[in-house]
Amino acid sequence: MTRKVTIVGAGLAGCEAAWQVASRGIPVRLIDMKPHQMTEAHHSSQFAELVCSNSLRASRLENAVGLLKEEMRRLGSLILASADQTALPAGGALAVDRDLFAEAVTREIEQHPLIEICSERIDTLPDATDGPVIIATGPLTEGGLFDAIRDQLGLSTLHFFDAAAPIVTCESIDLSIAFRQSRYGRGGDDYINCPLDRDTYETFYRELIAAELAEVKDFDREIVFEGCMPIESMAKRGPDTIRFGPLKPVGLVDPRTGKEPYACVQLRQDNQAASLYNLVGFQTRLKQGEQRRVFRLIPGLEQAEFVRYGVMHRNTFLPSPEILNPDYRVRRPQPLYFAGQMTGVEGYVESASSGLMAGIQAALEFIGLDENDRHYCLPGPETVIGSLSHYIAQAKAKHFQPMNANFGLVAPLEGKFKGKPARQQALVDRALAEIDQVVERLKLAPNPLKR
Repeated sequence: MTRKVTIVGAGLAGCEAAWQVASRGIPVRLIDMKPHQMTEAHHSSQFAELVCSNSLRASRLENAVGLLKEEMRRLGSLILASADQTALPAGGALAVDRDLFAEAVTREIEQHPLIEICSERIDTLPDATDGPVIIATGPLTEGGLFDAIRDQLGLSTLHFFDAAAPIVTCESIDLSIAFRQSRYGRGGDDYINCPLDRDTYETFYRELIAAELAEVKDFDREIVFEGCMPIESMAKRGPDTIRFGPLKPVGLVDPRTGKEPYACVQLRQDNQAASLYNLVGFQTRLKQGEQRRVFRLIPGLEQAEFVRYGVMHRNTFLPSPEILNPDYRVRRPQPLYFAGQMTGVEGYVESASSGLMAGIQAALEFIGLDENDRHYCLPGPETVIGSLSHYIAQAKAKHFQPMNANFGLVAPLEGKFKGKPARQQALVDRALAEIDQVVERLKLAPNPLKR
């Protein structure tokens, strides 16, 4: 049997992975159940279908996802090339004609001479004896494959519901209002606390219960349960419910008044660099714009910069810090990789970026490079693409949640800068210099077609 890389799933991550492998002269078997079977979220027979928004978000390099896109372009991304080709006017964002975009990706995949497309449903993990396997089946993975992943990796479960609170940057919190303190002084100053007086609380409460909810798919409707109730659903049970729950002020003293606040929102550190904080207990189904509007009514968060909005929906994702390396490969002898949202990256571009990384690393393993040589070609945490993969592998497993690209994940800069623009430019320059070095390293990797 001819050796090849097997990829399951032809979404953004799977198509990007297939392209990266095939572009290095390595045969690919790309398996997808389309067009014979669809998930509840899909409607088109094309690959790389955009099931929600048609926006790939910000374009400017000063934005983390904008920089991520440029990093991917330099690494030869099929998804970004197709997006640029089908772009629509969208101000500072990269939006695409979703049908033309999917057609462009599908055409490139179908026409590549080294990519074999197989239309079938997979209910077991493919055999990796004849080459690396990449699983990129997305957040709605279910059935036999779901069971096989869980059982063969020895997992008690896969995280089946994505119920995450919003995350904001530390530097956007007004610490002249908010204060660092733990309840009853236990545990040091581990939390940032945003105090609300009675009038402010009542205003916040009224806006919260009246805010507009995001639409949910039918397969998401069953997940409102007591252990993970949206903050707005809890609030609708009565005006004091959240004040005796997530906004409980007991054991806290506002240093500005010397008294216990009427209510208090706590924020908990979310990364090792302490650059990101999440709003404790604020899992929500509010629309993103409503989250911005309502949660900025909280004192100290008036200028909050959201790097992730609260979400609550069905979302199969791996406990990646327990099982994956920064190259998206399992920490086991078999050459098995995962890519896409099931690894815990959140968003179109992030999903494609994980496919790009997994595809390159699987290709390097296919041609015989050992782990050290493969990892020499990995972008470091100074880049956005590398910071995402390091987050996936090294986040605190107990609180692991899917994550968008953001500068809070990127390795901090040393030195001082005159203002935020100078700091942002330094981050961009450092990241792109690292990516250019990775591109040069990859040129040195052997190509099977040239042997």
